[in-house]
Amino acid sequence: MTHTQLKSPRRSLVAAAALLSLASLNALAAPTVSRLTPPSELFSSGRAAPLIARFLPGQRFDLQATLRPDAADKSITVASFAIDGKTVDATVALRSCATGCLAAVPTNAMIATVRAVSNSKPGIHTLTVTATQSDGQTVSATGNFEVVPLLAGGQKVKNIIIMLGDGMGAAQRTGARIVAGGYAQGKTITPLAMDTFPVTGMVKTSSLNSVVTDSAPGMSSYVSGNKNNNNEEGVFPDDTIDAFDNPRIEYLSEYLHRTQGKALGLVTTADVFDATPAANAVHTSARGAGTGIVDQFLDDRKLTGLTVLMGGGRKWFVPATTPGSARGDKTDYAFSATDAHTSEIVKRWGAAPGGLDKERDLLADFQSAGFTYTADKTALDAINPSKTDKLLGLYAHSNMNVALDKIDGRRNKAHGITGRVVDDYGLPDQPMLDEMTDKALAVLERQKKGFVLMVEGASIDKQAHNMDTERWLLDTIEFDRAIARVQAFAKLRGDTLVIVTADHECSGAALIGGSRVTDARLQELVREGGVANIRDKVVGIYEQAGFPKYKQATDGYPETTDIDYRLLVGYGANSDRYEGFRTNTLPLQDSQQPFVKKEPLSVYPAGPINRNTEGKFLVTGQVPGESAVHTATDIPLSAFGPGAWSFTGVQDNTDVFFKLAQVANGVVLPPDLFPTKRSSKK
Repeated sequence: MTHTQLKSPRRSLVAAAALLSLASLNALAAPTVSRLTPPSELFSSGRAAPLIARFLPGQRFDLQATLRPDAADKSITVASFAIDGKTVDATVALRSCATGCLAAVPTNAMIATVRAVSNSKPGIHTLTVTATQSDGQTVSATGNFEVVPLLAGGQKVKNIIIMLGDGMGAAQRTGARIVAGGYAQGKTITPLAMDTFPVTGMVKTSSLNSVVTDSAPGMSSYVSGNKNNNNEEGVFPDDTIDAFDNPRIEYLSEYLHRTQGKALGLVTTADVFDATPAANAVHTSARGAGTGIVDQFLDDRKLTGLTVLMGGGRKWFVPATTPGSARGDKTDYAFSATDAHTSEIVKRWGAAPGGLDKERDLLADFQSAGFTYTADKTALDAINPSKTDKLLGLYAHSNMNVALDKIDGRRNKAHGITGRVVDDYGLPDQPMLDEMTDKALAVLERQKKGFVLMVEGASIDKQAHNMDTERWLLDTIEFDRAIARVQAFAKLRGDTLVIVTADHECSGAALIGGSRVTDARLQELVREGGVANIRDKVVGIYEQAGFPKYKQATDGYPETTDIDYRLLVGYGANSDRYEGFRTNTLPLQDSQQPFVKKEPLSVYPAGPINRNTEGKFLVTGQVPGESAVHTATDIPLSAFGPGAWSFTGVQDNTDVFFKLAQVANGVVLPPDLFPTKRSSKK
């Protein structure tokens, strides 16, 4: 046998192996499903639990999948969805990623969507997507979701009130109790209204993509029953860059308006476009898309039953050419009638198509739709609720001033003094949160089928971000005064459930002790400056903290927060700041205010590092940047009224939604431990 003859079989074997390898690669190449919505662990990891997506019987939600061909010259031609093996009988819209998708998604990928599906059968269901590639190859993927049963047999609650203290953890509640109620030999002298609620549990607050949530998914979880990504509200994440086309989840307001005819009220001390109010009625993946958000409030009111909207945010309601307006096409939306991906939102959900209309006079449109408009406290006081069906109140260009500054303005106005913070903002006649809440209740009480009302104490969070202790303390007191109003309303009726909670904790606030010196001495120590003076000679811990004694004025707020032996607060999720342990005369600049770069607001401190510098006591932060941040800490939830006892224990934020829906539909629960006028007659 020659050498050549010996090599020939070897070459044949190598060639055969190469062909086999190529065939194997071709066999392995196949289209893939990179995202399946609703999200599930079954799809993501292969585990059947925990169940991520849960819905009420009949609650509407979107199905979606991102489908990726196996090669650049291939495409996805058709897709279908099936629930429990049965094909979903609805239009499957295919959207190409040639434009408008995230950079990591191939341009020949396809996004398949079915809008507004529902399932009424309680239990765990499988969701399968199947797609065909242009060369005939098919791909499928499976996930799961749960339909949570509605129980029957209990009292059907007519009204649901959600009191949301943004950023309010246990420390914020305790601090407000010390300042507003006082302590005597370790016992509370006057409890907060929220302290008198008979039931309290704890809430886990994580979002879909982080243990630390922001306000958008924090609120949305309570009223949709599902986790959202940070910065997103009322939607599941997707792979497009459009802020308003994400897969939707039906809100509590939409579900109860559709099934029971209930109305919706939203009251906040923030700009009304802000995450918490918007995450009750608006569907978007960009919480900052203000033009489209406020437009949805009005245009989709037939879906949500929106009847009352009060807070700040006038800048979004006036045409773009008006000084101070924030309207713009980049933060708006328009659903094209020729694009099935978005036109199906209009067709299947009944949503408004929207439009890029930055010159829209939304304020006039609200009034044309029957909303009575109030621009200040004086106008609000003049409203006759018996003759008012719908109410819009906008009391600031963006976020309203905080309680400390509003109270300071009122007290100084009584003495003819101007030049305070509310005067600098140009809108001194702003209502307090309890005053807005009173009027909202009076208007909503006319709704024969009941209502869902969300009231937000927004700047507990905003001022905790700023590490402005006295401002968040007084905002927590303002919030509690509003709680007292809704509690009184619920006591009189007996058909209203009230819950008090937060979307998350902010700043890692800690009540570290009390000052060991008088306020006069504290000022001297600040002038002397340094750690040895401001910290070592001031901070009293354990028994040295004592019981700070704040004296309340007739308006319900402390006469002054600069008292002798004051409460001292530290922060665990803080940025660098200078600390002086006294009340800051001016708040920090609010970047959301349209005139913040003009005097007098432009001279306000830009950040925590720019104030209290006189004392030279620099507190090094735990986080970068110029702001304290949210934490992953569980937060308290307190409940009052029929159904309150379902809120005990440690619960996920999404659990709250199902408990609210249960009481709205009637559920067997232990008898309430507090009487109402109605129940006492039985």
